[in-house]
Parts: sequence; C-alpha cells; structure tokens
Amino acid sequence: MVTRSIILFIAAALFEIGGAWLVWQGVREHRGWLWIGAGVIALGLYGFFATLQPDANFGRILAAYGGVFVAGSLVWGMVVDGFRPDRWDVAGALICLVGVAIIMYAPRAVPN
Repeated sequence: MVTRSIILFIAAALFEIGGAWLVWQGVREHRGWLWIGAGVIALGLYGFFATLQPDANFGRILAAYGGVFVAGSLVWGMVVDGFRPDRWDVAGALICLVGVAIIMYAPRAVPN
C-alpha cells in the first residue's frame, strides 16, 4: 500500500508540476493557447490522481502532497529547465519529504 501511495504521489506531481509548467510556457513564454489548454488538462489529471490515494482524508493527502510538490518542483526544474538547486533547496526538500512520510505513513490507532 505504501508503494502504491508513493507511485500515486509521483504521478500527481508529474501532472501538477507539468501542467503548471505548460501554463507558464503558454503565458510567460508566449507559446499560446494550446500549451495553456494542455496545462489545464494536466492539472485536472493531477486532481484525479490525488483522489486515488488509499487514505480517505482530503486534508492529509493534500498536506502530504505539498511536500512532494516542493521536492518534485526542484527536480522538474533541474531536468527540464537546467535549474541547479543549492544546498538549502535540497535541505528544505528533504525536510518536506520527511514531513510527507510522517503525515502519510506514521502508525495510527485504528478508530473503533
């Protein structure tokens, strides 16, 4: 179940970060409405993938996903835009991923 959750977080990150990047390219880089439209579709798919998480708590999923988004955005920037994070970027992203692990995968008592 943890592996499935991690795969879903990665898929959601690809769609959200990719979608935001496509909109950015369409608007800021003047690539046009096709890029913007593709970005909007990708952002919708992000929302769909987030609903597939095994945990049923919306707030928990979105809170944890925030940490995935932080780390994923830095990786996207490195791969797609040639961004080079500094040690503080990396440290912050690692702290966020520790937060994701605590929020999502810490043992919890089963409610009665």
